[in-house]
Amino acid sequence: MRSSSLRLILSGCAALALALPAAAQEAPVVVDPPLNGPAETAPVPVAVPAVAPDAAAEAPSEPEVPAIPAVWAPPPIAADGQSAYGLYLSGRLASLRGDQDAGAALLVRSHTLTPEQPQLGNEAFFASLLSGDIDAVVRLTPYVAETPLLADAGRLMTVVQGLRDGEGRAALADLQSKPLTEPFTQVGRYLLPSVSAAAGDWDTALRPVEASASGVLALRDQRAQLLEARRRFGDAEAEYKTLMALPDGPRLYQIHYAAFLERRGRREEALAAYAQVLSSATPDPRALGAVQRMQAGGRAPAASEPSQIAGDALAFAALEASQAGAHDFSAIYLRLAEVLKPSDEVALRLGQSLAAYGQRDAAREAFARVSPENPIVYASAQIGLGSNYSLDERDDEALEAFRRADAAAPEQAVVARMLAAQYFDLGRYDEALAVLNRPTVNTARQSLDVRFLRGATLERVGRIDEAEAELWTALQMAPNDPAMLNHLGYMWVDSGRRVDQGAEMIARAYAADPRNANIQDSLGWAQYRRGQYETAVQTLEEAVAKQPANPEINDHLGDAYWQVGRHREASWQWNRVLTLDPDAETRAEVEQKLAVGLTAAPITGSQP
Repeated sequence: MRSSSLRLILSGCAALALALPAAAQEAPVVVDPPLNGPAETAPVPVAVPAVAPDAAAEAPSEPEVPAIPAVWAPPPIAADGQSAYGLYLSGRLASLRGDQDAGAALLVRSHTLTPEQPQLGNEAFFASLLSGDIDAVVRLTPYVAETPLLADAGRLMTVVQGLRDGEGRAALADLQSKPLTEPFTQVGRYLLPSVSAAAGDWDTALRPVEASASGVLALRDQRAQLLEARRRFGDAEAEYKTLMALPDGPRLYQIHYAAFLERRGRREEALAAYAQVLSSATPDPRALGAVQRMQAGGRAPAASEPSQIAGDALAFAALEASQAGAHDFSAIYLRLAEVLKPSDEVALRLGQSLAAYGQRDAAREAFARVSPENPIVYASAQIGLGSNYSLDERDDEALEAFRRADAAAPEQAVVARMLAAQYFDLGRYDEALAVLNRPTVNTARQSLDVRFLRGATLERVGRIDEAEAELWTALQMAPNDPAMLNHLGYMWVDSGRRVDQGAEMIARAYAADPRNANIQDSLGWAQYRRGQYETAVQTLEEAVAKQPANPEINDHLGDAYWQVGRHREASWQWNRVLTLDPDAETRAEVEQKLAVGLTAAPITGSQP
């Protein structure tokens, strides 16, 4: 799916500046309107030049479109006193901070005051597109008509708006007015059957799917659902069976087939189909909820309307976009899917796409909308929320999110590992171990990540023998993994237990990942521990260049400088460490070295 062209078009929007008077450009960048309204502005006298009769006679019959003024006098001011430029700056600031909804709303308001600005129209359009404000996008579509990619995005939104509002014929007319260009061509194909059904054109809606058609999975799923809507149950089942025989068909759509069987009263077959979903390599959490509902005597889910089936098609388009790394388009398609078929699963996926695209505030809003109805889906959303908070170093909020995930799905080892990792990052090692040692987590089949984290945690609390056993077991599960080699190798080198073996493991890790500053630091420290001070200086200088704000690497370089007699540079490095927010133990050690120099003898071989 090609998306670079759209990004190139939009990249110019960041440099947009409206041609307003200096006073207007100095408007404060605030989202909230001022308490006082705008001061009254005296009317600006306009000089009317004399027009010669001959010139008037030659005037064109159609009035010319006025040019965009170089300077507005008076500047465009909204009713609440904010200038167009102030609104624009506020919108840009909100978008840069990741608040797409507020940014889009402010840019739209700015554009309302200055509709003549084509670049502002483009930027307000795209911000609204990403925020999912479908009505704003449709209103702005005429202003982006000269930009084909944005115009097609607007037409796609217009189609979805028609489906949402029950205007299927209008939606089909918009979709068929002319072919959508890339990257929206395939999405248009996916939508055509459902939009045709909503318009009453069942011949087009139920057209057989060619086996070689691109996107055959989404098209066959749609046809099966639309055949059921026409009460052609035998044909619908035949289409489902064909779909289930295709690669990835069961993974993506067996849950739809199971719901179909449930609606047909075939309870045992439906339960077997749901069980197959849950036993697959990628179980769908919706199947668990369906089984629990059936066991409780609940009613089968209703068949989908054409607009909801279109939502499924958009969710499939989002999956394709996400797999191609186009997370912005994935988010756009999921916004549209949410308009037509809102669900916790769509909100979860939307949060994941927005997070991958770097829109953290918008991602948090999506994750927070996921309800606790399905514990696994809810736990996944809370994991996404916690990971998002961690990126912004909002550690307490991250911990609360991981705790909510753990409370919702206490049997899930993946959730427990994330909670334990957060405790570890906060230095709460005993609590991390308590989670990692739960019977549901500390099993014979526990994952590599769990063993590695337990080993690292045991090391932090000084239980070195136990840590060594866990880390060694983890390494046997992934003998060539650079992180595993580096961690155990560094522990051996730093503790003096097995300096030579540890150094050899670190060298293997560095060969596999030479750009990793932490591994290069381990390599330099191994050289230092073996008395290779000159070599260690060079290695550690390169590591510091890669990660200059790392207190441990700077500390190690200071030690290496001291050993080669470069005491002034060593003191400079140690002072640098104190500016990098080291932990209390490191700070005390560095302050001691600054006071008396390096007195401890280095370890130059394995200790008994």
